[in-house]
Amino acid sequence: MITKEKILDIIQQKIEEDNYFIVDVDIKSGGRIVVLIDGDEGVSIDYCISISRLIEQSLDRDTEDFELEVSSPGLGQPLKVHRQYLKSIGREFEVLCKSGLKYSGELLSVSDTGFVLKEEKMVKLEGKKKKELQVIEHAFIFEELKSVKEIIKF
Repeated sequence: MITKEKILDIIQQKIEEDNYFIVDVDIKSGGRIVVLIDGDEGVSIDYCISISRLIEQSLDRDTEDFELEVSSPGLGQPLKVHRQYLKSIGREFEVLCKSGLKYSGELLSVSDTGFVLKEEKMVKLEGKKKKELQVIEHAFIFEELKSVKEIIKF
């Protein structure tokens, strides 16, 4: 049986040597294997192909049939690993907390336990008629979050 651990054993060392990182490995029903990899400067199609070949050479199709997909996380996919946050400082994100609250703004900094997001919004201040632009910095802890997705602007 193909397991997540088996796939990680096959690719972990190679990916780390090449200065990339694993975002996710998912074994789905019907023998479908989905591997998401990334790098600080992104990841090329050629590199995804080389990792796909490494996995295929290490598994025996005669004993187990499988479908394999190796790619980088797509646009709009939520961040999953710490290194994705680090490479995304300065970009705009939408943050959904487990409490249901939503925030959007620029990722300012990242620590081992969370990150800081700078939100700019128009707020009506007491005693004033017009709304004023206010900059608010929100500190988040990873465990309190449901999803963090990059806001794509065209």
